[in-house]
Amino acid sequence: MTAGSDHPVHPAFEQLRSHRIDTLKLTVEEYRHRKTGARHLHMAADNDENVFFVALRTFPMDSTGVAHILEHTALCGSEKYPVRDPFFMMIRRSLNTFMNAFTSSDWTAYPFASKNRKDFDNLLSVYLDAVFFSKLDPLDFAQEGHRLEFEKPDDPSTPLVYRGVVYNEMKGAMSAPTSQLWQQLSSHLFPTTTYHYNSGGEPDHIVDLSYDDLLKFYRHHYHPSNALFATYGDIPAREHHERFEQQVLSRFDHQKVELPVRDEKRMFTPLNVEHGYAVSEGEPTDHKTHIVMGWLLDHSFDLQDNLEAHLLANVLLENSASPLMRALETSTIGHSPSPLCGLEDSNREMTFVCGVEGSEPGRDGELESLVLETLEKVAQEGVSEERLEAILHQLELHQREIAGDQFPYGLQLIMSAISPMVHGGDPVALLDLEPVLVDLREKIKDPQYVPNLVRRKLLDNPHRVTLTLRPDEHLDNRRQEAIANALAERKSALSEDDIRQIVDQAAALEARQQSKDDDSILPKVGLADVPLQMPEPKAQAVDGFPATLYAQGTNGLVYQQAVVPLPELSDEELLLLPLYTTCVTEVGCGDLDYLQMQDRISAESGGISAFTSARGRIDDVQDLNGYLIFNGKALARNRDALGQLLRDVFEGARFDEVERIRELIAQVRARREQAVTGSGHALAMGAASQGLSSGAWLAYRLGGLEAIRGIKGLDDSLQDTAALESLCQRLAGLHQRIQQQPFEYLVIGEAEQLEPMVASLRTQWQVADHKAGKRWSLEPVSYQTRQAWLTSTQVNFCAKAYPTVAVDHPDAAALTVLGGFLRNGYLHRAIREKGGAYGGGAGQDSINGTFRFFSYRDPRLADTLLDFDHALQWLQDADHDPQELEESILGVIGQLDKPRSPAGEARNAFYNRLFGRTPEQQGRFRERVLAVTIDDLKRVATTWLVPENASVAVVTNPESRAVAESLGLSIEEL
Repeated sequence: MTAGSDHPVHPAFEQLRSHRIDTLKLTVEEYRHRKTGARHLHMAADNDENVFFVALRTFPMDSTGVAHILEHTALCGSEKYPVRDPFFMMIRRSLNTFMNAFTSSDWTAYPFASKNRKDFDNLLSVYLDAVFFSKLDPLDFAQEGHRLEFEKPDDPSTPLVYRGVVYNEMKGAMSAPTSQLWQQLSSHLFPTTTYHYNSGGEPDHIVDLSYDDLLKFYRHHYHPSNALFATYGDIPAREHHERFEQQVLSRFDHQKVELPVRDEKRMFTPLNVEHGYAVSEGEPTDHKTHIVMGWLLDHSFDLQDNLEAHLLANVLLENSASPLMRALETSTIGHSPSPLCGLEDSNREMTFVCGVEGSEPGRDGELESLVLETLEKVAQEGVSEERLEAILHQLELHQREIAGDQFPYGLQLIMSAISPMVHGGDPVALLDLEPVLVDLREKIKDPQYVPNLVRRKLLDNPHRVTLTLRPDEHLDNRRQEAIANALAERKSALSEDDIRQIVDQAAALEARQQSKDDDSILPKVGLADVPLQMPEPKAQAVDGFPATLYAQGTNGLVYQQAVVPLPELSDEELLLLPLYTTCVTEVGCGDLDYLQMQDRISAESGGISAFTSARGRIDDVQDLNGYLIFNGKALARNRDALGQLLRDVFEGARFDEVERIRELIAQVRARREQAVTGSGHALAMGAASQGLSSGAWLAYRLGGLEAIRGIKGLDDSLQDTAALESLCQRLAGLHQRIQQQPFEYLVIGEAEQLEPMVASLRTQWQVADHKAGKRWSLEPVSYQTRQAWLTSTQVNFCAKAYPTVAVDHPDAAALTVLGGFLRNGYLHRAIREKGGAYGGGAGQDSINGTFRFFSYRDPRLADTLLDFDHALQWLQDADHDPQELEESILGVIGQLDKPRSPAGEARNAFYNRLFGRTPEQQGRFRERVLAVTIDDLKRVATTWLVPENASVAVVTNPESRAVAESLGLSIEEL
């Protein structure tokens, strides 16, 4: 019996239906609250990672970011928990496996997950109160949203400035050209509905939002009659209903919530528009234009329309063998396909987008001709049934796979059901794809089916926008000047009374941020609630074949990896590794060219990839071990084909497809350049740590800021044919070296699949008797860094790093606990609340033996670097509550025990074993974490975080050059 299905329905709710989905091993139950009409979707599953999710439909009709600022402010204190920051306080006193809040374009959601029942109930109580009985203090609005302050808050002679967490978050988010591209395209595709506006908020508009507007929006939207509850796991629905009713719903009556929900008015002729985006003054602007075409399609919540749109998008764009993707990749109009290519189906009406980046203004006509000719060709020639079968195979595989390595699996299922729930469709049908796939398999037998889709949805659909987004090196200066002038004008108009109000508000906010709340009113779990260490999945060895097997409940999928120790590599070969791992599964193989190979991969597997993994020993971070991994997954019926596919790539990948490799390098460059504004904090930490151990140096060179600069230089050099030929030869040479290495195999699947898989692998992979040559190693690395990396960003990312110890050193546990202790006790308040950054913190990286401070989307630079030092001072000088230590220990245990997908658990256990992280060593580390004292924290900080050993790196903009130089940082141009 599935959890939940044998319990009587709670009297406050009516059950609308119950539907078993065998492919997902769960039962979906749908309920409605009788009095308020609140809806509840419960996914009853035999899984103790229970998920809660409540969403409110929010349809803002401006770009002030009201829904986003409300999402932040609602979590800052409520009726039952009138403390300043219950959300961040609960993160610390909980064993949650996930806790967050999201603002989408037309809903706002508050989800969490936990494997501990007491913890689940604690979090539920705080979340329900935060959402439905929020305090919304004006000072929280000022802190989280926006406020006017003098540059020195208590000195009215200094200039006026805007501050606020969401204001800075969105300055960071909208620094990325791709974010602006999507926002501009949406605003033209949706001229009259909520999707015209930026629900996160445009920085220039955020400052127009008043506190009264926020209250009005809250009172209108945050009502159970407008709420969608969703839960997943083994807690029965009735128990959820008892809590929903008792804590919230009994206090409300039904309310009619008017929302501007409507379809977009259709355009009858395509539109061409051009906009600018900011790049730094003096930065070259050639090859920096984005050109995209977007179509408005049908309703996302109509299952038939939705799956047809997915089928169409996959036919055209799934991989390099798809006709439209191939046309975009091989075209000279741009450098590579736009990252926006694909189908967006989370809004009420879907959008299909394709285009290029790395182009020039004025080439939009060429792109339109290329795209329309390609579509016309598909409409005339059709698509083979094998291709369409391969696409349906991908849809089936995607639906069956139990994910959960980044995100709880239950939350992923809820997220896929939320769009139809918001827009009035059927969430159950979208989860249970089997019947629809059967229907689609019939339809694709008609050779005119796909050509008709292409005509109806795209060629004959005039609601289309072609958007050119070109770089403008003067735009940012004009914007900054306009803001400065507006603020100066505003300042000159201030009365004595206004000035006093601004100074008083800053002082009141400062006092509120410094005050210590009574957190005893919040529920908590303690160290007594920490579970025992979960046993690792059991590995099975195979006689006479180098394979490790794991029997896991993978819902009909199998996973295979060939694991190859890295051969001895020159510096040049080492730097080629990321390009090699990108290209090896994307080029042709044996007699097949890359297009045929892409078709084969799509038909036989759920995708294959290659990557490298390197870690230091548990007692010496400088002594690295490195492996190259060929990785794939498939439905169990394709298990033999998957093994053959990986072997063919390992033995036969072709590096003679020169033009293909040229395209792939251009795509790698584009992806890496786009990563800067989203991952600036990780890149800054990587740059600060580069000289502290060989592993940190490797990460910085292969995937950090130096790698981004390197790929730009390499890509530019490949205009020269000889340079391109030479690169292909070097990649082929590296491939040959790797083929000489011995390998071992990792096999994961349901128990009955393991033996047949090993039997076919034995025949496919001949175990050669060559022994590994000289082991790959790196010289130890030790130097200090002080760098400022300049790029187009409106915010900063700051990092400071110290050399510390490997994971088995007795001090590693205390250093790991110290990261959370400094964040919770000092950095969160100093960097986020007072400084206005979107985030900041600190942490020990025991793989590379470094301790790193960081800030994310930060308006400050020098002051943040000082705050990192002040945190260490605070550690030594302040009186510390044992409760704060317990919270930091809980945080570390929560990370150690984070659940993974069934396949993820097995992979994790295998790599732990490979790199010497035995269960004994992990048990030792856990015991040390549980035994850490405040004296230990002070001692390890004094021992390892010595100011003269610190390295610093920041990612900032050219306007901050003088500040960076005054801090003694060397300037690096990205």
